[in-house]
Amino acid sequence: MTAELLQTPLHELHVRLGARMVPFAGYAMPVQYPAGILAEHRQCRTAAALFDVSHMGQLRLVGPDAAAALESLVPVDIVDLGVNRQRYALFTNASGGILDDLMVTRRENDLFVIVNAACKDADTRHLITNIGHRCTVVSMPERALLALQGPQAVTALARLNPAVASLVFMTGGSFTLAGAECFVTRSGYTGEDGFEISVPAESAVTLAEALLGQPEVAPAGLGARDSLRLEAGLCLYGHDINETTSPVEAGLSWAIQKVRRPGGARAGGYPGAAVIEAHLAGGAPSKRVGLIGLERAPVREGTTIVDANGHKLGTVTSGTLAPTVNQAVAMAYLPLDHAVAQHEVYAEVRGKRLPMRVSPMPFNPHRYFRG
Repeated sequence: MTAELLQTPLHELHVRLGARMVPFAGYAMPVQYPAGILAEHRQCRTAAALFDVSHMGQLRLVGPDAAAALESLVPVDIVDLGVNRQRYALFTNASGGILDDLMVTRRENDLFVIVNAACKDADTRHLITNIGHRCTVVSMPERALLALQGPQAVTALARLNPAVASLVFMTGGSFTLAGAECFVTRSGYTGEDGFEISVPAESAVTLAEALLGQPEVAPAGLGARDSLRLEAGLCLYGHDINETTSPVEAGLSWAIQKVRRPGGARAGGYPGAAVIEAHLAGGAPSKRVGLIGLERAPVREGTTIVDANGHKLGTVTSGTLAPTVNQAVAMAYLPLDHAVAQHEVYAEVRGKRLPMRVSPMPFNPHRYFRG
């Protein structure tokens, strides 16, 4: 007996728009609409695409000690985060692995946290167990989450409220959109400029329809979301990062601010700090790299990567034929001596060795709006 799939507040709208629904993290989610994944991907790169990401977990951490409390669970500077500023963070475990990645925004009276759908129950327990005595952990199932992404996202959203245009990348604020009180951040998961909009569930359909009514906007599903984030070199939890990969191996050292590193004012004090600090000092055994295929065949997740002598080096964690760059791209973990730009390795696909070249990421340039 399989558990009944949960539905987001936009479920009926997806069905009405002809979406193909698939199970994802316990929810029925749109993987694509009739236009198809390729068209949706291009829509996001050239105009604006609307994604339903209401399956993600939204939480509030409330109390004067909330920032310091959260900082005890992540290797990231939360204490110095300014009001309406957003930061990428990572829950780590005792062995330095990643339990989840998350987005944190400091607001006037709380910390607003967004976690991955598949991890939200575990993350909520993790927060309550470890810091529930220091701050109040409030789950927000009464809110939906929309992502409006693409170079024309600001044009479309500003028609509903011109003030949103004042936001820059990784900042947020409260705005009335289509009659609903929303919390909006200028951020996303596509490499494009765009916004994530937390909206009361009962207003989600009205807002989505108002956005889809704009000439620049079309709906997009999980298929395009995955190809877009892969071109942008962004990790997907449970694929490119997990509880056995450290932030340093994952190429996420940039998310660990100086103040939290050895010698910094608030170094350590989070789970796995000793392991992660050793990795920061050069002790990481492997590194997440980008790979570009020298042939057009796509190289999928799980594909073995070997050297010229056929010795296994690693495994592909994500891969696709990237629509914008028109090449096979992938991410994989390789030993440090092979994780060198332009180094050639081989993907074993159906008995053939396909040459791939280690490449800097993102594969497609980020176009975030920094003001």
